[in-house]
Amino acid sequence: MYQRMELLGRIGKIEIRYTTAGDPIANISVATSETYKDKEGNKQEDTEWHNVVIFKKLAEVAEKYCYKGQLVFLAGKLRTRKWTDKDDNDRYTTEMIVSELKMLSKKEDAEGSESAHENAPADDFDDDIPL
Repeated sequence: MYQRMELLGRIGKIEIRYTTAGDPIANISVATSETYKDKEGNKQEDTEWHNVVIFKKLAEVAEKYCYKGQLVFLAGKLRTRKWTDKDDNDRYTTEMIVSELKMLSKKEDAEGSESAHENAPADDFDDDIPL
């Protein structure tokens, strides 16, 4: 069975590193937000951060064109990996391995202006998405 995850959010942090073979790996944090009204009718916002990993040529694209605050669409699969911390404790990290990247905003839209939505095709946008 094929696993697919899709994510629409804003980039928080981008870190690029290289394998010993020289292949780039982009580690990116992506924020998604949900807005709702509480019992008193006050607007509330919950933000969730997602760990995203991009390999090889797509990582080169991310390194060159992606920036903090940019609205992006990502598709790929989830991976959980096990690692050992400095105190010899087992730890687990769940991250998205990206196979598709679409940049939906320009540099001047990074601050979250209303025009960030102008770069995405109308059919690809759902006005109910809380961003």
